[in-house]
Amino acid sequence: MSKGVPRRLRMNRAARLQSAKHWLPTYEGRDPVKGYRNWYGVSTACAIIELRQLGIKIDEQRLIQAKRTEESKAKQRSRKRQQRAEKYLAADELLESDETFAYIAGYTEWGFPYGITWEEVEAENDL
Repeated sequence: MSKGVPRRLRMNRAARLQSAKHWLPTYEGRDPVKGYRNWYGVSTACAIIELRQLGIKIDEQRLIQAKRTEESKAKQRSRKRQQRAEKYLAADELLESDETFAYIAGYTEWGFPYGITWEEVEAENDL
């Protein structure tokens, strides 16, 4: 199994709830949600839900806000991933190639392409 990752970070919900019964009395911080989130490596919404299951009273507004924040972060990640993909597609479109040349560096005065041929690429890959 994963030797480098602490067991508490690999636990499922049932195991976390069982473990948290022993962890909660030893917690000395001010914010049990933040402490639980960091200790068990879960999201804020997950920490709130699980702490509620353990009998800790946490305001409904905090859960709503946590879910809203997670949704906005997911949208940001998705947008960034989309932008990155578009950037790479645009870069690929800038590279010219045809059935003879893998990369067309330019054209002669007469309009003939020059660059790296597919045969040269294959020979380079065989090395």
